[in-house]
Amino acid sequence: MDESPGCVGGGQSSPALTLDASLELHGDGSRIAHARQHAAAFLAEARDDHGILVATGTIEVVQLIVSELVTNARKYAPGPATLHLRIAGPVLQVELWDSSPVLPAAETPDPHRVGQHGLELVTALARTVTVEPAAVGKRITAEIDLHTTGI
Repeated sequence: MDESPGCVGGGQSSPALTLDASLELHGDGSRIAHARQHAAAFLAEARDDHGILVATGTIEVVQLIVSELVTNARKYAPGPATLHLRIAGPVLQVELWDSSPVLPAAETPDPHRVGQHGLELVTALARTVTVEPAAVGKRITAEIDLHTTGI
């Protein structure tokens, strides 16, 4: 089957194919860049090694979402965090667990506010975003369609 326009990959996403990767994140400042690199490498591997269609701008969108989620975890959670990526069919789930039990909420859009736009941005770019308490801390999951970029 032909590739979708604006997508790169050798085949098409298989509904039966599921790919997973996790990354433990510790308290130093390098974890934000490391998480972005991990997400980009995961999507490149999915595209290049497994033939999963990935829209041209999806990697950049996913890196931005990962950056915002990890930045917020670093800023507001006292302990470690875990980034989990899962591809199931045409959807990428970006899940970030952190140790803070405080559930974030997107602010009302305000162009004059400095900062605190991270969850607004993630919500605008992702197909869906869920925030839920975990046994310890919380879990934020953003779903991104691999075939369209959201920008």
